[in-house]
Amino acid sequence: MGKILVLAEKPSVGKELARVLGSTQSRDGHIVGPKYIITWALGHLVTLADPDHYDDKYKKWALETLPMIPKKMDLVVIKQTSKQYATVKALLKNPEIDELVIATDAGREGELVARWIIQKAGFKKPIKRLWISSQTDKAIKEGFSALKPGKDYENLFQSALSRAEADWLVGLNVTRALTCKYNAQLSAGRVQTPTLAMIVQRENEIRAFVPREFYNIVALLNGFQVTWKDRKTSNGRIFEKTRADEIIKKCSGQSCTIKDVKKELKREPSPLLYDLTELQRDANKRYGFSAKDTLNHMQKLYEQHKLLTYPRTDSRHLTTDILPTLKDRLKSISIGAYSPFAAAILRSPIVSNKRFVDDAKVSDHHAIIPTEQFVDLSRLSPDERRVYDLVVKRFLAVLSPDFVYEKTTVSADIAGELFTASGKIIQSKGWKSIYDTAGADVSDDEGLDEESSEEREQSLPNINKGDSFQVKNLKANTGKTSPPARYTEATLLSAMEHPGKFIENAEMRGIMDNTKGIGTPATRADIIEKLFNTNYIERRGKYIFPLSKGEQLIAIVPEDLKSPELTANWEQKLALISKGTVKSAIFDQEIRNYATKIVSNVIASNAAYKHDNLSKTRCPHCDKFLLEINGKKGKMLVCPDRECGYKQNESFTSNARCPKCKKNLEVTGDGEKKLYACKCGFREKYDTFNKRLAENRSNLSKNDVQKYMSSQKSEEPLSSAFADAWAKANKSNP
Repeated sequence: MGKILVLAEKPSVGKELARVLGSTQSRDGHIVGPKYIITWALGHLVTLADPDHYDDKYKKWALETLPMIPKKMDLVVIKQTSKQYATVKALLKNPEIDELVIATDAGREGELVARWIIQKAGFKKPIKRLWISSQTDKAIKEGFSALKPGKDYENLFQSALSRAEADWLVGLNVTRALTCKYNAQLSAGRVQTPTLAMIVQRENEIRAFVPREFYNIVALLNGFQVTWKDRKTSNGRIFEKTRADEIIKKCSGQSCTIKDVKKELKREPSPLLYDLTELQRDANKRYGFSAKDTLNHMQKLYEQHKLLTYPRTDSRHLTTDILPTLKDRLKSISIGAYSPFAAAILRSPIVSNKRFVDDAKVSDHHAIIPTEQFVDLSRLSPDERRVYDLVVKRFLAVLSPDFVYEKTTVSADIAGELFTASGKIIQSKGWKSIYDTAGADVSDDEGLDEESSEEREQSLPNINKGDSFQVKNLKANTGKTSPPARYTEATLLSAMEHPGKFIENAEMRGIMDNTKGIGTPATRADIIEKLFNTNYIERRGKYIFPLSKGEQLIAIVPEDLKSPELTANWEQKLALISKGTVKSAIFDQEIRNYATKIVSNVIASNAAYKHDNLSKTRCPHCDKFLLEINGKKGKMLVCPDRECGYKQNESFTSNARCPKCKKNLEVTGDGEKKLYACKCGFREKYDTFNKRLAENRSNLSKNDVQKYMSSQKSEEPLSSAFADAWAKANKSNP
């Protein structure tokens, strides 16, 4: 009897699968067992070929060679990981193998990782699919006992393939067209460009915004306040000072009569469970995490710690088959501060309802929830703990009772003018007690509210219709209308998920509201990071600002490429391909036609691009002024002429630490002018610094050096022979 080959996406996952499946004999790039041989990719091992694979003319970037539309897209082995590909291919060709189990990530991209390897290697034997939402031993064992036929995921692969080829055809063609046309390092794509366009549009709205002053009238009665409202519009803002003064004069010294008191019992259910985008939003709001950071923490909690389910999900509901597992999940999180809430839920039967269990609202994976794995919080990093805390609290909240309160709305009359007030009395904190922020009442018995321009909820005394109160004080608070807020990563993720408001066509806007928006939960973090890395946008605090390069790109890129309508329409079609309701060939031809069209639009454009990062240094080859850019390793000077291609390092961050403040030192200059510099003011010639470092190291043991390097990484001072020697050296070399 032959063996079964299991293909994982990463070595760490492969080793966990091997442990659970009883494969123990480690080999180069795989692990062998009595029944299973486990191997892995390193992310993608195979990818789409570069343009020059199809024709040597594409080696030179030139407008006359565009568009690049290969008749058939070819696959090539990625050079950096070719050794592991050779290992996987040899195993796929091994006659001892009877069957393959695809165990890559259970999603569109994971399917593509495996299928490209299978296709390139020419594997023809039976294929099965492992599809699990958590990496616990229990989930792995259950998954292998219920493997799916590989053909069930053929449509998912076709969707992934169409996405990859579309990004190649559109992204590479428009990037080359823009770069050659404007002689600048410009890039564009079907997802990144509309995302950038939203940021630029918001900045333009802020620049064009003209603030207006308004007035908000509040009256202080006996221990509470009422706010003026326009009887026709119910708006509390007054934009004419004369009108505000008239109302103040009219109502001053008058009594206030309560005209109506409404009391309603309100029930507020918890928010829905997390999908990846919602989790990234909350982590950004609460902790300032980037979308990429949150995904990385989630990935570790899923793969390494096995405490949370599959992260790259767009669903906020559970399927009915998960319901029987909820008690075990609650027991696993019955630790520390979570324990009393989990125990309270476990005391009663868990009743399913459509707010959190709905098969129709789950696509590939259910919402992110805790697993049944034993929890040891001490093994988590502080940031992992924060992300874990968000998910666990949301899980507990969904299974907890509603937040119940009595809302009181008061309508009053002062000299014929309408004034209102609202407040609430909490009946049951319910799920809000998990967050310990249950609807704190706002009361202001000391005086008028100076900061709020809107009516606030407050603690109200016992008020009845017909009651009369003397107006103690009456005042018009002033404020100014605010411009739209700049995007944070949290609000940008929301805009990407719901881009309908950026579309003028009402019919298409309605369609957009029913789609998943721009990109997918799995790709949005990378798209945002790419915009930062290509110097189109930058962070200033928590807000995102477009840079000149990004604003200019949006000004010159073809109009339809920057509309969210285009990419969301494509994502919708890719989803239909994955369901088998749309043929991939139709979509692929549409993309080829579009790539041809967009190149023509760029070439025909009369727009201009101006470099705003010109340095004062001339290129030694062609005498043009060099551009200053941020490269992967630091600042670089590059020639704007692609034909020339000259580049040089201007500065980069080294691994050496500043002897004063322990931060990484910058290396600047060249030749004899090369030196180490720090923001704290430390500066020293490059050669002198390295010579002194080498001399000090030669007088130390290997153990001293290791201790010192560890202290440098942790940025904590270490009292050691090396540190003492370093301090003495600095005193003698100020």
